[in-house]
Amino acid sequence: MAHPKKKHKYTKITKVQYEFALARIEELLPMADDNTPANDRNAVELTMISDVVKDYEKEHYPLGKPTVAQLIQLSLDEKKMSQKQLATEIGVSPSRISDYVSGRAEHTLKIARLLCVSLGITPAAMLGF
Repeated sequence: MAHPKKKHKYTKITKVQYEFALARIEELLPMADDNTPANDRNAVELTMISDVVKDYEKEHYPLGKPTVAQLIQLSLDEKKMSQKQLATEIGVSPSRISDYVSGRAEHTLKIARLLCVSLGITPAAMLGF
């Protein structure tokens, strides 16, 4: 017979605890690196403290989905491609690409398809899904 899982009482992390955890991470980082064994005391503590920070930030600083403008800029950066290069590739003016990246203009479906192909952005991401 399987034993029911115990429910752990989750204590909400306070801002003071979060700030303490951030400071402790700064102290622990120099003591653990990729070559530190996973069972090293500092590595274990760093992992646990990082989870505290991650949980607090997930609750208090949730990340939204990137905008189309952000997706375009991130993709340009990843590909080390200039706006001018992208403009030439998809057949629009460099100022038009600048408008897309700044959010001053919205692209058409045809341009969205070209951006997806040229930059490797998924159509779902381009449409905000």
